[in-house]
Amino acid sequence: MVRTPRKRYPFFQLNPQQKEQPFSAMSIARRSRIKDAVAVDGVCPYCAVGCAQRIFVKDGKIIDIEGDERSPINEGTLCPKGSNTFQLTMTPHRQKSALYRAPYSEKWEIVSLDWAMEQIAQRVKETRNTTFRERDEQGTLLNHTPAIAHLGGATLDNEENYLIKKLFSNLGMVAIENQARI
Repeated sequence: MVRTPRKRYPFFQLNPQQKEQPFSAMSIARRSRIKDAVAVDGVCPYCAVGCAQRIFVKDGKIIDIEGDERSPINEGTLCPKGSNTFQLTMTPHRQKSALYRAPYSEKWEIVSLDWAMEQIAQRVKETRNTTFRERDEQGTLLNHTPAIAHLGGATLDNEENYLIKKLFSNLGMVAIENQARI
């Protein structure tokens, strides 16, 4: 079967006096899905580059995430991971509750966030108290625990990193690192 090419209408040659326009009624009725959405500035959560994103919100729901063309870093482009941020946030498979697996258990159980945070706080305190070293063998003041470390994400800003460093240094942690430097 031989197909004849469809007649193409160049957009720059549209004539308003023409009776037949190159748009169907369905095309005319269509609107952009981000029309009337509020654009919120964001940062891609994946790597240390920190590409800017525009998050479009309508009726309290995220409807689209795109690269921000105003950014000097990515100029509106996103890598394959960054361009899937919308799917990451909107997937029905996203875990929305805290899970806990008891020692030697084969099953995960759903627990409250308050319970999970309390467990984390208790275990950090117990580990710190057990492994805290005030002085070394020569009597040098240490005041640290070598048993706890922190690895921050690359998308944390300077203020967040400052607060993390202050908090964990005051707990006596020495190994405080950020993914962006690794």
